[in-house]
Amino acid sequence: MPRPTRRPDPLRGRVFRGTTAVRSGLLSPDDLRSRAWVRLFPDVYADAALDVTHTVRAQAVGRLLLPHGVVSGVSAAVLWGLADLAGPADDVEVTVAPGAPRGAAPGVVVHRRAVPGERVRPVGGVRATSPETTALELAGRLPLDDGVVLLDRFVAARTTILAPLQLTAAELTGRGCRRARTACALADGLAASAPETRLRLLLSRSSLPPPVAQHVVRRGRVFLARVDFAWPERRIALEYEGAWHTTRVAADRRRIESLQAAGWRVLFVTAADLHSPAVLLARIAAALTA
Repeated sequence: MPRPTRRPDPLRGRVFRGTTAVRSGLLSPDDLRSRAWVRLFPDVYADAALDVTHTVRAQAVGRLLLPHGVVSGVSAAVLWGLADLAGPADDVEVTVAPGAPRGAAPGVVVHRRAVPGERVRPVGGVRATSPETTALELAGRLPLDDGVVLLDRFVAARTTILAPLQLTAAELTGRGCRRARTACALADGLAASAPETRLRLLLSRSSLPPPVAQHVVRRGRVFLARVDFAWPERRIALEYEGAWHTTRVAADRRRIESLQAAGWRVLFVTAADLHSPAVLLARIAAALTA
C-alpha cells in the first residue's frame, strides 16, 4: 500500500526551505520527493497546489535562495505590478553586491553590481530595485519607443510618477543610461495603454500640430468626455479604439453622440492603422484642414 502523502498545515500554500522543514520535523526527505511538493530551486520547495507564478518564484529567490540579493530587472517589474512582463518559466533576475555569494542556480540570472540603498525598496516581502530604477534600467535595454511605452506603463500603474523618474534618470550611469534618459524625456505618463503611447509618439514626430493628450471636453460646466488626444480649437478628437471598447459599446455610443452634439468630430485609430502610419497621418491631416 502506498504511503499517504504528508501535507502539514504550516506548509500548505507556502514556499519553504526543504532542510528547514526536515529539521523541524514537518517533513522527511522522502516526503519532499512526493508529488505534494514542487522543487523551485536548490532546497526551495512549494506546495504543489500553489499557483507558481513569476511573482512566487521571484519572492522565493529574494526571501529564501538569495536573501542578501536584490530582485531586479523584469522580476522587479513583475513585483511592482507589471505581471505580464515575465511568466513562470522565465528566469528570475537578482542583483548581488560585489564580493557577495553569487548563489547561481538554474532559473536564476544573477547580476553583480552595487545597488545604492536609496534605490532599493521592499515589495512583496523581499527587497527589490525601486520602481524608478527598475523602469529606467529596463528602458535602457529596449528600443526607444518600447522604453517609452514601459515608462508610461509604470506611471499608469501608479508605482511612480514622472518627477522621481526624471530625477533618477539624471543620475543613472552604466549601459543603456543614455537611451533610458531619452525615453524618460519622451514619456508623459498619461496613456492608458501601450498603443496610445505609440500613437502619441507618432503624432509628435509628424508635421501635424501637437494635440492635447487626455483632454477633458465640457459643454459649459457639464463634463462630456475625456478623449485620448484633441485639437480643441478645431473641435477634433482622436481616440484609440482597442478591443476593450467592445465591452462597453452602449456607453461609448452615448459618449460619442454627446461629443458630436457639442460640435466635435471624433476620429478613431485601430491597431491596423498604426501599421500604416503614413495613411493614418494623412487622414488626420485632412480632418484638421477640412
